[in-house]
Amino acid sequence: MPTISRFFGITIYMFHRDHVPPHIHAWKGGSRSVFTIKDGRRTEGKLSKGDEKLVAAWIEIHRRELLEDWKLARAKKNLFEIDPLG
Repeated sequence: MPTISRFFGITIYMFHRDHVPPHIHAWKGGSRSVFTIKDGRRTEGKLSKGDEKLVAAWIEIHRRELLEDWKLARAKKNLFEIDPLG
């Protein structure tokens, strides 16, 4: 599971050949959530409200880059790291 960014203790992953819709995995401590790239909505898991807002804001800022990484992941190619928040 390639790490594509880290910020404020949150690690963002994207899996190769993962299911649609395009999404990212966010982990912090023992908590994990899945967020859609299209709208930054949490679809699985549970992070704190504050962390969810940080991830959603990060997705909005980096949506284009995330979609490029999604295409690479689907093709089992190396992903690019994406700048963190902050």
